[in-house]
Amino acid sequence: MATQKSQRQKALSVLIVSTLAFTVCFMVWMMFGVIGIPLKKALALNSTEFGLLTAMPVLTGSLVRVPLGIWTDRFGGRIVMAALMLATVPAIWLMSYATAYWHFLVIGLFVGLAGGSFSVGTPYVARWFPKEKQGFAMGVYGAGNSGAAVNKFVAPALVLAFGWTMVPQVYAAVMLGTVILFWLFSHHDDAHLVPSNVRFVDQLKALKDPTVLKYCQYYSIVFGGYVGLSLWMVQYYVGEYGLGIRDAALLAACFSLPGGVLRAIGGWLSDKYGAHSVTWWVMWVSWICLFLLSYPQTDFTIMTVGGPKVFHVGLNVYAFTALMFVLGIAFAFGKASVFKYIGNDYPKNIGAISGIVGLAGGMGGFLLPIAFGFLLDMTGIRSSAFMLLYGVVWVSLIWMYITEVRRQPLMGTPAGVTTATH
Repeated sequence: MATQKSQRQKALSVLIVSTLAFTVCFMVWMMFGVIGIPLKKALALNSTEFGLLTAMPVLTGSLVRVPLGIWTDRFGGRIVMAALMLATVPAIWLMSYATAYWHFLVIGLFVGLAGGSFSVGTPYVARWFPKEKQGFAMGVYGAGNSGAAVNKFVAPALVLAFGWTMVPQVYAAVMLGTVILFWLFSHHDDAHLVPSNVRFVDQLKALKDPTVLKYCQYYSIVFGGYVGLSLWMVQYYVGEYGLGIRDAALLAACFSLPGGVLRAIGGWLSDKYGAHSVTWWVMWVSWICLFLLSYPQTDFTIMTVGGPKVFHVGLNVYAFTALMFVLGIAFAFGKASVFKYIGNDYPKNIGAISGIVGLAGGMGGFLLPIAFGFLLDMTGIRSSAFMLLYGVVWVSLIWMYITEVRRQPLMGTPAGVTTATH
């Protein structure tokens, strides 16, 4: 009994301190979403260059997810997470001394290591809990995505009070302090490690699994879309509605905050109703929101009996923010439900699979801001960003319908056997 109580206490401590660490890592990862605004003006960047600037940390954070997930299986989440966070501190500090565009791109690659923390913490936290509670535990940890919202509260205040160079200096100090707290209050259990007879190459074979590829597609929208929009929304509000950086960041947080903190509820719902049901509804809600968000500001003229009359159709700032709020909630639930799929289907290989799926989501977060900027430069239509996401959601809905909703007997498998338990 005493041993069980001690294990529960350790599990709770690991969950709390890991969630704190992930929140700080995500805050740092999203830093360019705010400081990129003054940098865009100072460096005279176009929209595509701005998109590349914000996306560089996301690239590194995505590419390191697979090896980090595998190393977590082999060495344990405590040592991997602490080393990862510590490695980012010098790069974050050096950001304040950068002056040229290429400086920010290169340093951003090293700062982006913080984004790999997700594929470390997810298996690390999950293995401290029984299977029936893993969805909730991973959801709580994933709520660290709210670091994107924390960044929108903290960074604008620092920029307006001290200039953008203060942001990386403060963030470096916060990261260092978080490393110390994490090491003091986290724990290690050798029972959570993958057996030594499992080879590195064996774990990578999951890339050939079509089910893993399907989960990668889902995650590219619910996480990749979340990251891309979190980086893009502050400048969107500034350009579309003429807001100042502080007001723009606060309204953008209406998307980022629920997109992070409500992930735990998504995990609970996935435990109760199944990953499939939650993900199916998430995709449809996202589809509706993105359809409405895609419509550009439009003026059209109609000839009436009294002469020509001009009508305006478009979302005002309040309707736009409300839709973004709902979209953030849907993405939060979706991020948790996709990882519930993984917990169900790959319980002994969570680290490697979560790293692969996280890589797909992260690459979505890297490519989307660049694509947003390119589309804006090409078309001049800001809502083209939502048009692109709308198309990606269509792909997920069609794939999900064919492989899960229809549940036709294929290759001798009775209908409903493979995914009905999700």
